[in-house]
Amino acid sequence: MTFTMDHIVINTVDIEAMLHFYTAILQLPGERVHEFHDHQVPFPSVRITADSIIDLFPRKLWENDNPEHVCRPNLNHFCLSTGKAEWELLRKRLADNGITIDDGPVKRWGAHGTGISIYFRDPEQNVIEVRYYESGEADKPCMLDS
Repeated sequence: MTFTMDHIVINTVDIEAMLHFYTAILQLPGERVHEFHDHQVPFPSVRITADSIIDLFPRKLWENDNPEHVCRPNLNHFCLSTGKAEWELLRKRLADNGITIDDGPVKRWGAHGTGISIYFRDPEQNVIEVRYYESGEADKPCMLDS
């Protein structure tokens, strides 16, 4: 299979301090920051590359989770993207191997807009999201304007 890293999600206690660190200190471009502050979206993101982002989850999105059973304290999950055909083959392999899909298929926002995702766990209970983009963006190279 061929994958690319789509996004990383970090559970955040102080969202403004994290936004400042990633946008001012690391100088990563913020995404959906104004929409987050206007309560139009549940979390902001910062862009690592044309193909990868970091989502900053505020406390309200994770405070009721039990990290012993859901995820590590800071890393909520990571996401890999692939083409639709490979995604469908993966779903079959998961089922064939008795691996439960925790959520999905569902539409979720990521580095290339909205995609179709499934969530499942590795043997140590780390949450993995695998998605495809209906318009095939995961298969296309993409460049940021400089």
